[in-house]
Amino acid sequence: MTGPSRKRELHQATIDGVLGPNGALSAVLSGYEHRPAQLQMAKAVELALETGSPLLAEAGTGTGKTLGYLVPAVLSGKRVVVSTATRTLQDQVFEKDIPLLRDVVGLPFEAALLKGRSNYLCAQRFEAFDQSPTFATQDDAAHWPEFRKWAFATQTGDRGETRVPENWSGWPQVSTTSEACLGSKCPLYESCFVTRGRRAAAECDVIVVNHALFFSDLSLRARGGEEKLGILPAYDVVVFDEAHALEDVATEHFGVSVSSGRLTSLAQDLLGVLPVTDGRASHLGALSITLRSRGEVLFRELSLAFPVEALDTRRGNDFTLTPEVVDLLRPPAAAVLETLAAIVAITGDDDPDLGALNRRAVETAAALEHVVQADDTRQVYWAETRGRSLALRAAPIDVGESLGRFLYEDVGAVIFTSATLTSPTGRQQRSFEYVARRFGLDPKATASVSVDSPFDFPTQAAFYVPAHLPEPNAPTFTLEFSREVLRLIRLTGGRAFVLCTSLRHLDEVHALVSPHIDVPVLKQGEAPKGVLLEQFRERPSVLFASASFWEGVDVPGDALSLVVMDKVPFAPPNEPLQAARIEAIRASGGNPFDEYQVPQAALSLRQGFGRLIRTRTDRGIVALGDTRVLTKRYGKQLVASLPPAQRFTRLDDVKRWWASSS
Repeated sequence: MTGPSRKRELHQATIDGVLGPNGALSAVLSGYEHRPAQLQMAKAVELALETGSPLLAEAGTGTGKTLGYLVPAVLSGKRVVVSTATRTLQDQVFEKDIPLLRDVVGLPFEAALLKGRSNYLCAQRFEAFDQSPTFATQDDAAHWPEFRKWAFATQTGDRGETRVPENWSGWPQVSTTSEACLGSKCPLYESCFVTRGRRAAAECDVIVVNHALFFSDLSLRARGGEEKLGILPAYDVVVFDEAHALEDVATEHFGVSVSSGRLTSLAQDLLGVLPVTDGRASHLGALSITLRSRGEVLFRELSLAFPVEALDTRRGNDFTLTPEVVDLLRPPAAAVLETLAAIVAITGDDDPDLGALNRRAVETAAALEHVVQADDTRQVYWAETRGRSLALRAAPIDVGESLGRFLYEDVGAVIFTSATLTSPTGRQQRSFEYVARRFGLDPKATASVSVDSPFDFPTQAAFYVPAHLPEPNAPTFTLEFSREVLRLIRLTGGRAFVLCTSLRHLDEVHALVSPHIDVPVLKQGEAPKGVLLEQFRERPSVLFASASFWEGVDVPGDALSLVVMDKVPFAPPNEPLQAARIEAIRASGGNPFDEYQVPQAALSLRQGFGRLIRTRTDRGIVALGDTRVLTKRYGKQLVASLPPAQRFTRLDDVKRWWASSS
């Protein structure tokens, strides 16, 4: 339903009429429980939408946060984009919460789900691949008949409908990216799944995306890219769910990167794109060889400039580009830029065969030129290693400035919500000041609301810091911590996450503990994340993991009874982006440790804690091996920011609590 009739019905509905104790939800859901905190949040969101103002909304786990923003967003009558940090939450909002309001409660609105371009079947690439499909393994080839049948029948082209493995080698052959897409020049543009999805979304009231897609679209528009390569239609309001993850994603997309793999891929794709009878084919072949050769010279020069400690590919260390290193890179970079310019000259933006290559060459050249100029004091420039790949990168030091320029000025209201948005102050109170400043907002002028979780944390959870452990920098820490991990795992019978702040420490703790565990042991990297979580839920297990499991993972019930974190998750201060942000705060007269590093660590620590208690019936133990929270000034602030669980420093007390709560 659209137009005046929809607005009339929405005008007659109210937040109390939907979420209140006698509202529409209570009438259609058996066992419905009114949540005053949810209603409080919803009314704060409603006010922000009416005034067109930003809002910071922290809502503890179990408050019904999604409906707390979705109901006022729908009732506003505006076009709303809901952006989530993960595709899991994206699917939950679209498949669970939206049907509840639209189909069960009966609110008149239409919704669309949009994912990144690479999640959709590309009809043109599928047609080409279908002529002579080749696969990396026989197992991959075995999926083709069923996949091909799906490809001819699907109405959405969404990979999520298929059963192919996460790492199936066929998918990159039949999908595309915004960089390689021909856009409106593609002969199949009108029937493209992305085109159809975007047009359908343009007719909808609520559009559900993830942060990566949102900022990919926003950064493309900010750079003046072709509008038709974007995915999102015009919108009035943005709601960022899981907004604690926003800064990292925005930084990634507002920055630029040129990797050795990117140049190699472009050089490879220049070959065979035209028939040998086309006079340009030989020129492209020669340019392919030249680009590959000159790219190798550029990145060989870069590798020679890397500090010795930054060549540890297991850790993937980065280093800031100094003026001296940039000066060394400019001559080989100029040679690469010359080759890219020649590619641009031969390929045409309006050429259906070469348009994508033209655009890739233009964007690669712009990124490389930006990095080697290194003249914007608002940016940080660095080099990184990831496996065998080297990359030159640049990103804004202050992503809030970019949000102000490209988002706030064009949108009526922006809602930031998460279970963790406040961080400790020197008075052991929680404040929105840290995230407000990171998002480019004035903390004193920005509306906020914070509603606590309804869970009974003193009864459901214990927080344990073993007082006898040495500090993390002590030589014996890993051994002593591993012994404590083993004792805790034996206490709960497994059902544990062991979360480490680095891959190296993960390997060390896993090697010491896993031989002595009687239940199945899982480790990050041994299988895709979704597979590991499925195996973890199936039977009592212990999962050793790092940052990717620290947040955004939901394992309710008895499957997870213990979360062990090795250290306070301080970001490495010598990592280029962190170092630049620390220096910027220091240069402005601030205290980077208190104003940036501690609040950042507090949010991550709260996220780690949040893996444990997901429902009213969950119970368990959160353990932290970092005794600095007991002895350092900032430690009290960090602990005070956590949920009010029972707190212990001796294992015997934890054992008694566990026995009494069983």
